[in-house]
Amino acid sequence: MRVVVIGGGVMGCATALELSRRGVRDIVLLERAVPGAEASSAAAGMLAAQVESQDDEERARYVRARAAYAGWADELRAETGIDIAYRKSGVLELAHTEAEETHLRARVRSNEAAGLAASFVDAAGARALEPSLGPELRGAAWFPEEAQVDPPQLLRALVAAVARAGVVVKSGTTVSALASSGDTCRGVVLDSGETIAADAVVLAAGSWSSLVPGVPKSVPAVRPVRGQLVMLEERPPKLARIVFSGGGYVVPRGDGRVICGSTMEDVGHRREVTAAGVQGILAVAIRTIPSLGAAELSRVWCNFRPHAPGGPLIGASPLPGLFLATGHHRNGILLAKVTAEAAAAAVLG
Repeated sequence: MRVVVIGGGVMGCATALELSRRGVRDIVLLERAVPGAEASSAAAGMLAAQVESQDDEERARYVRARAAYAGWADELRAETGIDIAYRKSGVLELAHTEAEETHLRARVRSNEAAGLAASFVDAAGARALEPSLGPELRGAAWFPEEAQVDPPQLLRALVAAVARAGVVVKSGTTVSALASSGDTCRGVVLDSGETIAADAVVLAAGSWSSLVPGVPKSVPAVRPVRGQLVMLEERPPKLARIVFSGGGYVVPRGDGRVICGSTMEDVGHRREVTAAGVQGILAVAIRTIPSLGAAELSRVWCNFRPHAPGGPLIGASPLPGLFLATGHHRNGILLAKVTAEAAAAAVLG
């Protein structure tokens, strides 16, 4: 059986690796640039299942996805020697107003009712957890089981693992069309004119998924949502936990690096870092952690979150032979392992 995977980011690599682990020996991974050059390399790496979920069903799915990472991190380290920096740093979600406090207390009660670790702490309790928090604070929701990984390290580990598994990786390759016979996808046509026949094709091209010619119009369109991020360097590091506040977040890596984000911009595929975007991110970060005002500005960048209306597109598509693993928006890193498992299961019936 041959499977072609379109997209060499975390989602495509994870799916190719999972297919290999389930016995598929002929896998071709196609990437238009280099593996991980798009959303995978731009993510903050939060595994914030309880904070990011919007309802009980989504939270249960996200919590399962988060739980998959501990074992996955160990497996990837054993296979490749690469540490993806998985750790349970926990998340503090801050309340600055009475309305925010009411909202967070309700969120905590909902998580407690579901048997998940969560508590609401007053301002003093929040500062006991993170002494560097700013003065404008009513309290915070504390989620100790939330975690993080370092996305570039995750991508390096996955690329190394798929290479060890014998997956054929073709970089700098653009798919010009899906190759169909009758009403079934039978492979892909490359921009070079080459046709790669396949028993199944997995579309994991992120924000470029809807640009692949031949994808059925009945598949919800995936559109790019630009996110700008800022990396600061604070040494010695003062922050230990991820902090959400006022529509932004700060993610400490533990070694002095702090990732601050992020914007949400519907601007198409315009890859630009803007003054207003960086200003807004830094304003929230410094209000949240005033000591970051003295941190070194190390890097600014942006990339695209693949947004699909109604949520991620995973599994069989309306076109037989074509399978989907795309449209994860803000939570692609969180959902990578469980998406790979679901996509591989769909391909193998």
